[in-house]
Amino acid sequence: MPGTHAVFDVVSPGLQTLVQEYPGRRGLQSKGFFPAGPMDHLSFRIANALVGNDPGAAALEVPMGRLTLRVLAESSIAVTGAEGSGITLNGGPMPLWETVHVAPGDTIAISIIRGPGFRVYLAVAGGIDVPVVMGSRATYTMGGIGGVEGRALAKGDVLHGNPVPPPAPLRVPTSLRPTPANDWEIEVMRGPHADPDFLTEQDWKDLLAATWKVDLNSNRVGTRLNSHRFRWARSSGGVAGGHPSNVLDGSYPIGGINTNGDVPVILGPDGPTAGGFTVIGTVVQAGLWKIGQLRPGRDTVRFREVPLDEALALSARLDYTTDPSHYEEL
Repeated sequence: MPGTHAVFDVVSPGLQTLVQEYPGRRGLQSKGFFPAGPMDHLSFRIANALVGNDPGAAALEVPMGRLTLRVLAESSIAVTGAEGSGITLNGGPMPLWETVHVAPGDTIAISIIRGPGFRVYLAVAGGIDVPVVMGSRATYTMGGIGGVEGRALAKGDVLHGNPVPPPAPLRVPTSLRPTPANDWEIEVMRGPHADPDFLTEQDWKDLLAATWKVDLNSNRVGTRLNSHRFRWARSSGGVAGGHPSNVLDGSYPIGGINTNGDVPVILGPDGPTAGGFTVIGTVVQAGLWKIGQLRPGRDTVRFREVPLDEALALSARLDYTTDPSHYEEL
């Protein structure tokens, strides 16, 4: 790649390590493309801030760990996200949430993430250089575009980057670090298909009162929760179908709690852009990072309804957290 240099050799690719970019391919939902991008945009943006990149620069998303990289060029990196990742540099412990210098021949290894949390993010100064496809470098798994040939990393891949001066080393103060959990509270707003037209008032109360188990069959497309028998405010979907969760096809929001019969699914950044099922609630933008850290088959979720002004205030708080001027110098 002209103007770039090789930065990493992929020794072990992990479960589904992807090149992502934030916020992804916005503005293409009408053409059938959700934006892709990182599941946990907060940890992603912080990792980039620690190495002097723009918050959305291309970096790696690593679910479950098991990634090993050999460093090919002197640079600075940062790793953020889930705890218990057992990340090492040349066999010794490597800190999260701070800038780390690496040199050719170094080996970065991320073992199985034992949690809490599920994904870690690795950013390198200058960003990862892959082709821009439809306005973004983000890997869209449903469409097989972006990133490295539209797929997860494979053994033997060589990742390229852009040469930049070394950034000032920084550390994120403990007070600003997002805190992974096993039992999560996630902020939502109701609708667009909530009470009283689709759910009963008691259904909405039940949604907020219940503790939901994250199903093992969850991924970037959608986070499945345990099944639940809603009462529903209507007996059927009418012309849209026999079940009251059926609606005429419409667009879906990222973070929408899509209810297909008795199964709620939180739509992820690679999810379907439209369909014929109700969206009874929507995770607010500031709560989406938590979806990226939910561990399938283990974690639980409780939803908390917030008004619009609180949702906006929470987003402003995240913007504050991703500003490197609030970090500690090393």
